[in-house]
Amino acid sequence: MHMQMAALTMQLFPFVPKLRPQGQSHYLNFHNKTSATCCLGNSSESEVLLSQFNPKIPIEEAVTPPTSWYTHPSFFQLELHRIFYRGWQVVGSTEQIKDPNSFFTGRLGDVEFVVCRDESGKLQAFHNVCRHHASLLASGSGHKSCFVCPYHGWTYGLNGALLKATRISGMRNFDVKDFGLVPIQVSTWGPFVLLNLEKESLPLREIGTTHVSEEWLGSCSEILSTNGIDSSLSYVCRREYTIECNWKVFCDNYLDGGYHVPYAHKSLASGLKFDSYSTTIFEKVSIQSCEGSSGESKDNYDRLGRKAIYAFIYPNFMINRYGPWMDTNLVLPLGPNKCQVVFDYYLEHSLKHDTDFIELSLQDSEKVQIEDIVLCEGVQKGLRSPAYRVGRYAPKVEQAMHHFHCLLYENLKRINSMTRHVYEFEFDACQ
Repeated sequence: MHMQMAALTMQLFPFVPKLRPQGQSHYLNFHNKTSATCCLGNSSESEVLLSQFNPKIPIEEAVTPPTSWYTHPSFFQLELHRIFYRGWQVVGSTEQIKDPNSFFTGRLGDVEFVVCRDESGKLQAFHNVCRHHASLLASGSGHKSCFVCPYHGWTYGLNGALLKATRISGMRNFDVKDFGLVPIQVSTWGPFVLLNLEKESLPLREIGTTHVSEEWLGSCSEILSTNGIDSSLSYVCRREYTIECNWKVFCDNYLDGGYHVPYAHKSLASGLKFDSYSTTIFEKVSIQSCEGSSGESKDNYDRLGRKAIYAFIYPNFMINRYGPWMDTNLVLPLGPNKCQVVFDYYLEHSLKHDTDFIELSLQDSEKVQIEDIVLCEGVQKGLRSPAYRVGRYAPKVEQAMHHFHCLLYENLKRINSMTRHVYEFEFDACQ
């Protein structure tokens, strides 16, 4: 079975170099380049995987995507290239880069990145790869005046410029201006930092919040802002969970319209009025909302408040606004059967020093997360069972989940709209 999977992966992703002259590339800073291409040579295999879901069937009659969408290694690679390497992706919080010389690193699929503020306070992002021999350049987060490669000591400024190349005596035709870090388009919206790998080949420019909100959030950006999703809250902490499930399993769990809450989260369910639960669908966003049982808790402890809002921003970011709290869930794909979920917690200023309230709230949140991890890992095991292939939707509550699956299909289908889909990358031509 493993040999068959490996063979299919090679069949879907052969490396077929094709050289052709090309003009100067801004984003690699090279003065003489050629272009190589890597294509999906056999579109029929991926077409079979995609054809097992039909977004045109109404939710009342539709079946869910098949297990292959959640378990197949080749399907996972399609998602990375067509979903996560395209469009705006949340990668962190502005809290991480609020000061000059601050930075944080991360990974999205196979892309290692570093986000920083340079000495002048300008927001920057780069591929976190030394231009000498591809060593990872920085790790973690913190403050630096420059990035020094741990391998051979090449040094870069926080503006990406190569400041020092060690022991290069005798090297010919070398210009430090051609070997700066490869930039990535970066912007912010509210307290969130976003990258766009698709735009990395374009000349970098300052991108305003309005432009980002139009591309990332569509018509619901104002709705989110007016419901308290903004930069006015105090950052509290971050928690990370590695979960043995496909990234979409976690998203599906979030998008079931509260279906699982009364059964799996009894403590949380006691603070919500489920007869008020509603779901609103936008272009790339779905918003679930539910009234809270405000004032009914003991000792005046009211974590959920009068109304809870759960916003899912395609493909993998969730914003939860309830009571004085806002927390976000960023779901990072680590493989067909593994993901990492990063939680950032924000709180209204008036409560940021109330340590007892914060600790109790975080304990309640942790309990819900552990319950969800058990659910999601159980689903992933079930997806590998021969007894299951597809499921059905509960039409009254799982509209957001169906919307998510239709968006996935739309993005992934475009790969197969051509006989060959080409991904280009630049490399320095040998002289």
